[in-house]
Amino acid sequence: MGDSICEMTTKFAKLEKFESVDFRRWKNKMHFMLTTLKETYMLTTLRPTESDEGVVETIEDIRRRQKWDNDDYICKGHILNGMSDALFDMYSETLCAKELWDTLELKYITEDASSKNFLVSDFNNYKMDDESSVTEQYNELLGIYGQFKLHRMNMDESIIVSTIIDKLPPSCKDFKHNLKHQKDELSLVQLASHIRIEESLCAKESDKSEKSKGKVESG
Repeated sequence: MGDSICEMTTKFAKLEKFESVDFRRWKNKMHFMLTTLKETYMLTTLRPTESDEGVVETIEDIRRRQKWDNDDYICKGHILNGMSDALFDMYSETLCAKELWDTLELKYITEDASSKNFLVSDFNNYKMDDESSVTEQYNELLGIYGQFKLHRMNMDESIIVSTIIDKLPPSCKDFKHNLKHQKDELSLVQLASHIRIEESLCAKESDKSEKSKGKVESG
């Protein structure tokens, strides 16, 4: 584990600093690095909200928020450290990694005359896999769709929902079939809810399977 962290630190150190030019290439390299560190979800995920006054929070709620704060600090730090000193000073006061990433994309992709074509290509060519969390991959696609709206690229939500369902990984074959044959159209919010529930159920089934396997082997 120590060797892999050391290796990643070296790769970050070798990453060419962003100097306000060739943003797309730098962005892709940075995204690769953050993916390796499993930090890309911070680019699309908002901070878990705190409970209303008088409402007792669970330990799980507190831990979830503390994890977000820690991951955000690391993710934002990596992005800032990949920028020139001048840009570091300019953007270091941004509130969180997501805000920093969105700000950079809005400014520098907007300056790219062909940015709309790149966004459509990114969305169309995105392929979900079974190696990563489906929810995290969904959030990445949602992030690209968010850029559509920033660029005033109006696209029917039902088309986006249908496209994302088609991109679900091979392990979600039955889940995908059920979603496609629902009578009512799904919104993006409803799709996200279905994905979270399905992923949670799969995790529980996996845990049960592992426990049963352990009992058989110990017996």
